[in-house]
Parts: sequence; structure tokens; C-alpha cells
Amino acid sequence: MLSLFGVGAVAALAGCHAEPPAVPVGVPDLVLVRAEGGLTVLRPSGVERIGAGLPTPDGMTVYTTASAGVDTELTAVETRTGRRTAGPRLAGAWTPRVVSADGRLVALAAPGSGEVTHVPSGRVRTPLVVADTSREVARLELAGNIVPDAFSTGGERLFVLDWLPATAPDRYRVRQVELATGQSAALLTRVKSPVPPGAEEEMSGEGRMAVYAPNRQVLYTLYTHQPDHRHTRDLIAGRPGNVHAFVHTLHLGEQWAFCVDLPAPFGQGPGAGHALAITPEGGEFYVADVTSGRFAVVGTEGLSVQETREGTKGSGTAYAAATFRQVLVAVGSTVHALPRDAAPVWRSWDAGGVVRGLGASPDGKRVYAALPDAVAWFDAATGQRLGSVAVPGVSSLDRVL
Repeated sequence: MLSLFGVGAVAALAGCHAEPPAVPVGVPDLVLVRAEGGLTVLRPSGVERIGAGLPTPDGMTVYTTASAGVDTELTAVETRTGRRTAGPRLAGAWTPRVVSADGRLVALAAPGSGEVTHVPSGRVRTPLVVADTSREVARLELAGNIVPDAFSTGGERLFVLDWLPATAPDRYRVRQVELATGQSAALLTRVKSPVPPGAEEEMSGEGRMAVYAPNRQVLYTLYTHQPDHRHTRDLIAGRPGNVHAFVHTLHLGEQWAFCVDLPAPFGQGPGAGHALAITPEGGEFYVADVTSGRFAVVGTEGLSVQETREGTKGSGTAYAAATFRQVLVAVGSTVHALPRDAAPVWRSWDAGGVVRGLGASPDGKRVYAALPDAVAWFDAATGQRLGSVAVPGVSSLDRVL
């Protein structure tokens, strides 16, 4: 593989400046964004506000809920067409938290019970409901302060964050819960052996973001601010840990977890300054730390850092995306592009506003940026602004389909 990085890698794209705002037109691709009122779908035919909802990992369906007295009605919305399919009526008040990789199952928790990237309030028991588009599959009452994270490939179990101590949480461990019995157990090691008692690693840092592998068999989660963290492999070996950032790798089919450590200064700066992106073919993922100006490339086969080099530098929240041809990083109002198949030189263009989310079209020809009150798209090769759509209160870009 050609090296992605080189000395003097950061350079401006000559003559590549933001064009004046284009006349609003329909987006050429299907785009999911978060905005005022919840999830919004941008289609070539127009804009639809879905409201509070949770998309499937492939983005093709959105699960929404609505109160029906003391119960909750679950609905599945086809992203491409907007067609709605009424699901089951669930006793109690529930909010979608996790959807299975195949989009078949959704786990729901009580409103306000916390998300994966937030510390939940204290509680000693956690109720959960699992449903599909036609029926309630399981209803669980779990001991502890539990937050759903992902489903196993077959849907038999739910991977969760078990927050400790339950009544005043400040750290968590990743466990698996059998849906049929509600029994909780530790994950396996990468060699598929059980984790010995007392060797489950506990994390206290910040879950910055997560991405699925293209085949949706593996979930990669970037964690920062982990001073003196000890992985399971450290606990088993009896050695101290000393890592500030890593990518937690969870295999949804084989039930093992492994952490890819990132070298300093990753994790030492603000968590918002870090971003994670995986290539469409799934062979590599990238981690950017715009605060320190460092960039890492990690191989998914060996789960090790292949190299780190100088990257883009800036102040603020970082976003990243990858195509077959480029790696993209945005910070502030600038989008930076690094070719994967040509000279390893960063190119840059002005997005026309502070970027709140970044994505690329499936063919890699267009780059989308969520901006204050709008979504704009650009030619990926030149940075030329191609169009924009007004989206009041847009806060993030979920994905491009």
C-alpha cells in the first residue's frame, strides 16, 4: 500500500475556495441529519422530518416511538421512501437505544436512562425491552446500571455497558446479556478464551464515537482520556497500564473484544478533537487528533497501528470520513482531504461555515458537510461547492446513503 503520509503533508489546495452559496436544489444522495425536532431525511425529492428516531446501522430504516397513553407504539420508517410500518404496542414508556446490525431488532430503554456516550444517573436496576417490527421479543429487568451498546450478530444477546458503582457511576465494563435468560457474562479475549475473574477491564474515559465495519460484524469505538487504564491483557499479565486513548474492537459474532492502543499524544487533548473513520473496504481505519495534529492508520486484520504521521491541526470538534480514494477530516470551517492512491499531500477547502458533521457519497464523488442551518455538498476532487439545502438547527450529520 502506498504510504498515506509524508513530510510536509499539510498543504492548501491551490485555487480551491468555497464558492458563493448555490441555489438550493435537492440533494443528489440520501442524507440523514440531526436537526430541530430530531432526525431529518434529505432526499432528492425534498426534506422530511421524522422526529425522535434511531436509524439501523445501514441507515435504510429508522425506528421511532410515540406515546399511546401509558404505552409506547413502535414504528419503522423506510428512509428512502418514507413508508411507515406500524410495529408492536409496548407496555410502558420506552426510547430506542440500539438496533441490531441487520436492522431486525431494536432495544429500548426508559426515557432519560442514558446513552452510550453519556454517564447515566444512578440506579440499581435497569428495565429493557427488545422488539422487532411485529412483536415484543424480550422484556428484561437487569441488576445494575446498564446501557445497551450493540446486538450480537444472531440477535441472541445484547452487549451492554455495565456502569460501576451502580448508584454513583464513574466507570464501566462491557458485558454480554443473554436475551432468553437475562444472564450477564464477561466477553471473551481475542483468542476466544473466557476472561478470568477479576480481569475484566473497566473504563472511565469518554466514548467519542463508534463505527461499524462495512460487513457490520465488528464495532469500533474510540475512547479518550483513559490515564493509567489497564486492559484485560494487562490485568491477566499483572502489568500496569499507561494509555490515554484506544479503539475498543468488539466482534459481534465471536463475542470477543480487543483494544488497539493509540500512542501519545492521542487522548491527552480534548475528546472532541478526535475523530474515527473506516475505509469502505474495511481494511483500515483512521484516527485523527486535530488538537495535536497527529493522524494514525490502523490495520483491521492485525489490529495494530501501522503508522502515525503529521495530520491536520485545528481547534474545535473534529469529524472524519473515508472513501476508496480519500481520507477526509473537518475541523472548524475547513475540510481537509488526503488522497489514498496518489501523492500523500493534504488538500483543504473552506466549507462556508463551522462544520457539524461530515460524510461522503457512496461513490466517493461528493462530500457533505452539516453547517449551521444548512447541509452543503462539494466535489470531492476539487472542493467546489455544488449545492446546499436549508436545514434549520442542524446539529450533526448521521450518514450518507
